[in-house]
Amino acid sequence: MKRFHVHVAVPNLRAGIDFYSTMFGAQPSVVKPDYAKWMLEDPGVNFAISERATKTAGINHLGFQVDTDEELEQIHARLAAADTSVVEEKNVSCCYANSDKYWVTDPAGVPWESFRSLGTVPFRGDDAVAASKGGGCCDPTGSEKAAKAACCS
Repeated sequence: MKRFHVHVAVPNLRAGIDFYSTMFGAQPSVVKPDYAKWMLEDPGVNFAISERATKTAGINHLGFQVDTDEELEQIHARLAAADTSVVEEKNVSCCYANSDKYWVTDPAGVPWESFRSLGTVPFRGDDAVAASKGGGCCDPTGSEKAAKAACCS
């Protein structure tokens, strides 16, 4: 099964949780000090928000969550056909989850993440290290692979 994924950066997590809970008619399935997530069935979406002082409010990234390695590799093949600068991240911890991921940036500059969750972790990600490289959790621009793909594609 594939599920659409939307991640929005918000200036105030509590206000975001209140708004989206009312809009969706459901409470988030995950709430952390800087992050909340709704796993909605109707519409089928993994919708997440995170409070980030260094990010502009709005769409952080879009993507697809899959259940199997086969589904992830099918998406990877399509991404590779559409964009030669696919960034692969295997067994990474971000947004309180451990995942295998592929990232691309569409022609308008919107990051797209395709991922398969492998389990949970008790932290959002190592934002301090990634931010020093220009990126962060759920932002592949901080990885060396992403920088190489961006300059060499």
